[in-house]
Amino acid sequence: MSALTQNQSQSLSGGCQCGAVKYVLSAPPSKVYVCHCRECQLQSASAFGISAIVAPAHIKIIQGTVKTWTRSTSDGGKMPCHFCLDCGTRLFHGDLNGFEPVSVKGGSLDIQPDLSDAMHIWAKRKLEGVIIPKGVAVFDEEPEF
Repeated sequence: MSALTQNQSQSLSGGCQCGAVKYVLSAPPSKVYVCHCRECQLQSASAFGISAIVAPAHIKIIQGTVKTWTRSTSDGGKMPCHFCLDCGTRLFHGDLNGFEPVSVKGGSLDIQPDLSDAMHIWAKRKLEGVIIPKGVAVFDEEPEF
């Protein structure tokens, strides 16, 4: 399920804040979620992160180069984080050359995802005052995807 509308799924492109890096997606995201974990709060410098899940084979960088920084995950793994060398905008999380799904950072999409039915994860870390819509899937931590 994707939280992109029919019109939005036709414009699957994005890039960084300064315009140095641009990408296209050859398939719509399989799911969109809002993450309230501390790592997403830090990387977005905001209340939460938005992730659009895509197979790495469907991501094509058409302009610029990303730099990769790897951070530890809460379960002891490693998470490659890809960002623009010029402005630092975070664009992707995951192995761009692998087979596991990659998180495209929702704010980097040219047309923002509709979050009205997006699932919310790590809700136990949600900041006070952030309202999660009624009727959406909510998980206290990270669910098994």
